[in-house]
Amino acid sequence: MEKSKKRLIFFMPSMEGGGVEKNLILVANYISQYKSNIQLITFDDNFNKFFNKKILIKNVIKKNQKKYSKYYKYFCCLSILLKEYLNDKNFVLFSFQANIYALILSYFLNFKIISRSNSSPSGWNKNFLKNLVFKFFFKKANCIIVNSKEFQKEFKKKFKINTNFIYNPLDKKEILKKSKYQVKNKIFRTKFLKIINIARFTDQKDHSTLIEAIKIVSKKIKCELIIIGYGSNKFNIQTMINKYKLQKNIKIINYKTNPFPYLKASDLFVLSSKYEGLPNVILEAQTLKKYVISTDCPTGPKEILLNGKIGSLFKVGDYDSLAKIIINFKKNKKIFQIKSKKAFAMLDRFDFEKNCKKYLFLVNKYI
Repeated sequence: MEKSKKRLIFFMPSMEGGGVEKNLILVANYISQYKSNIQLITFDDNFNKFFNKKILIKNVIKKNQKKYSKYYKYFCCLSILLKEYLNDKNFVLFSFQANIYALILSYFLNFKIISRSNSSPSGWNKNFLKNLVFKFFFKKANCIIVNSKEFQKEFKKKFKINTNFIYNPLDKKEILKKSKYQVKNKIFRTKFLKIINIARFTDQKDHSTLIEAIKIVSKKIKCELIIIGYGSNKFNIQTMINKYKLQKNIKIINYKTNPFPYLKASDLFVLSSKYEGLPNVILEAQTLKKYVISTDCPTGPKEILLNGKIGSLFKVGDYDSLAKIIINFKKNKKIFQIKSKKAFAMLDRFDFEKNCKKYLFLVNKYI
């Protein structure tokens, strides 16, 4: 392990178990094998156990049961970061979340910052004034990382900024290992088409389009959808399921730290998002050789699915098209499964070691 007086501080205020968190854990643990003086600033300790013990974690609170807004978490963690700066200015910040706030602090305090952007600007950059603010502060970053080629092009077009593109590192061995864990209750009913969606209950993930599609599909074939997730829209989603009387066809399961046994038991994975960055969950589905249907949203799905050659794409919000693809999958399952095998064979682009090394290379440039 290389010793360094300069600290590397990872910044992720709100850890909730999504794709960003998974990438942070993988990258931080990998870098901790080669670097000392690594810290993490995050709000509570719910995910501490997943990090290498060599990483010093600074939490705002312990054993959190109460729900706090993400902006409150941002403020508290920025306060900790400010204290760290006042105690010792010799660090590089690696922000995985709340990037603009971290960049503003970096601009005024003049510390180095690596900023990893997680989702397409199409989803959060629609306000003209906001666009100017983001453009100004993004240019002040020492390094910006994005996780798909399409994302990189979009960033260049919108902000006139060059970025470093690194695919999400995919730990196939861990996914395959965790997928073998036994689940107490039966997951899907037999003789039904088994469909799964794993996503937060937010507007971004657009579960309403998925439910509308299942409403159509359920009238023509036997199908069952499991949605695994958490979030503020859960009540609205359940209300929609009840309204359409789809309780026998759609089941909501609370967030799982290990969703892979459920994914393994499925026939088909569906992503209905309005925008993404590079959705980990598609890669996880492909690792378990599941066929993937996804929106052609910015950014990531089209790139992963090679423009529909190893999966199916449909227009954002187009539940009629989604329904037709699901029904077609049921009728021609063997043909679609050939694509699934091709998708699995092409996962080398996301190789864990190869992409983690790229992160380490960039960190070495600034420490």
